[in-house]
Amino acid sequence: MNELRLNDLFAVDPMEDMLRSMMRPWRVAAIDRAPRINVDLNEDTGNYLLKAEVPGARKEDISVHIDGNQVTINAELKRESESPAGAKVLRSERYLGQCTRSFLLDSAIDEARAEAKYENGVLQLTLPKKSGGTSKRLEIS
Repeated sequence: MNELRLNDLFAVDPMEDMLRSMMRPWRVAAIDRAPRINVDLNEDTGNYLLKAEVPGARKEDISVHIDGNQVTINAELKRESESPAGAKVLRSERYLGQCTRSFLLDSAIDEARAEAKYENGVLQLTLPKKSGGTSKRLEIS
């Protein structure tokens, strides 16, 4: 049966209610959070050096697209749990998703000389700057 409760507004102690709400356990939703690609980006005189964490992805499921000065990293993540033959599965949490990280750099990238290496969940990109990029300062009259 449903129970109908009437709250007496004058009987509630606001200080007690505030303390009670502070003592409630916090819900940690780490499982529900979408995966992210964390990036470290460094620059030297002729290259951009990028390290991206893509844990749980296979090398075949990662793609890097370079368009001028825009770099896009796509990764498809699959996490499945396998049970031994004859075992009764009580709970199975599977994950299938896609992560994308895209950003703009100051200089255009030379796609022909760019290099990528993936090892232990870390994608390392060496992105050489395109030569011939000249800048000109305009005189203001």
